[in-house]
Amino acid sequence: MTGPDVPPSFKLAYVPGVIPAKWVRIWQERYPETPLELAGVPAADAAALLRERDADAALLRLPIDRTGLHAIPLYTETTVVVCPKDHLIAAADEVSTEDLADDVVLHPLDDTLGWEQPPGQPAIERPVTTAGAIELVAAGIGLLVVPQSLARLHHRRDLTYRPLTDAPQSRVALSWLEEETTDLMEQFIGIVRGRTVNSTRGRPAPEPAKRKPSPAKTGKPTADKRSGGSPRRSTGRPQGGKRGKPRRRA
Repeated sequence: MTGPDVPPSFKLAYVPGVIPAKWVRIWQERYPETPLELAGVPAADAAALLRERDADAALLRLPIDRTGLHAIPLYTETTVVVCPKDHLIAAADEVSTEDLADDVVLHPLDDTLGWEQPPGQPAIERPVTTAGAIELVAAGIGLLVVPQSLARLHHRRDLTYRPLTDAPQSRVALSWLEEETTDLMEQFIGIVRGRTVNSTRGRPAPEPAKRKPSPAKTGKPTADKRSGGSPRRSTGRPQGGKRGKPRRRA
């Protein structure tokens, strides 16, 4: 339902592993009258959601088909390999793809790293989701390479992860339709870019205030501190003297 009595809202989609909590909190502090709706979506569906206008913006993973879309890269994640805690890899501080050559490395269908050639030995069947691949790692079926935020999202007490030094990295970006750069969209862009509440894009800088001339230059009476700041004028009579009777005209 829309209409003049319905307040505007802003819908933000986000993919697994991305945590928009900080930006949502800032939005609620600055624009409490404008609700911000959150929608978690699979990584593969985020761009389509924007094109179908089911969200105003999306926090997604690059690369994507950017036809008709703006995308502001926000940060790049460390890539890690997830393994059981008793695996040899768990004893290292970091590993390379060569260290995975003899292991089965799972490659789920929702992978976002864009491998030209995944490392290790391929599994008999690709898991459908990263969550399903984590279960297989816990069962000792193989290892899994993911962005670090996904390893944290699917954390298990029996698993750990180590940085993979020579793997593709996942870039997280803010994306929206090119033709839908609304005022609300500009406000959210300002938040994710760290602008303060007073630094609005495109707002001209205020002109410096003009200094008022001092009373000495204008000839205006100065304030008497003893009388509470009221200006005093000279009467030509001694202070404290009695006021005489007015003279009659001849």
